[in-house]
Amino acid sequence: MKMFKKVAFLGITFANQFALVIFDINSRHMTTQWVFNEVATITEKNIQHLKSKFSNYSENQLNWKPNPSTWSLAEIFAHLNAYAQFYHTVLNERIDRTRFRSPRLNYSSSPLGKSAWMSMKLGNARNVKRKFNAPGEYNPTVNPGLVTGNELTILMEGQHQFLDIIEKSVAVSLRKVKVPISISKLVRLRLGDALLFVAYHNDRHIEQALKLTKNPQFPKK
Repeated sequence: MKMFKKVAFLGITFANQFALVIFDINSRHMTTQWVFNEVATITEKNIQHLKSKFSNYSENQLNWKPNPSTWSLAEIFAHLNAYAQFYHTVLNERIDRTRFRSPRLNYSSSPLGKSAWMSMKLGNARNVKRKFNAPGEYNPTVNPGLVTGNELTILMEGQHQFLDIIEKSVAVSLRKVKVPISISKLVRLRLGDALLFVAYHNDRHIEQALKLTKNPQFPKK
């Protein structure tokens, strides 16, 4: 079991709405605050990494890859931007249009939802537990047009947009609002599960980018 303390993010304090969080990752039961804290913390950390680790890289560094089958930094960021274009759009639409505007203290993932975000979540050693092949429309190797030369700026803007989406989610039901997934609009996740899926997917690929820069052959400039 882990205890997560109450925190404030985006100027919103949950102290009057939620209690201290005790959450077992093996359980389907968690609090709404834990979901908000988790996705906001990951996103804020991503923003800091983008600013401190990647903002000063040259075009050569951004496009370098150790072999043809490995994505460059630019390709990793382009992949995240392509997913954000889909998920940020549907998240905003579902939050804005929903009639379920009664937030609840507790939250429970659906079996499908938990399977989705757990498959993206990194292990305790920041390791990828399961690898996936990105669909062609989100894969810069298959679709090189995803790389436009402005990936880092777009990704930074996208992470701030995701924080705005998290803030909007506070006013609705994480369980009753349903969000379609990118590979099939017929399959829908609970809003809380969708937020976790997107956050863990972002985290997974930012970690991939950080590890790429540690390659001994990564260019110095």
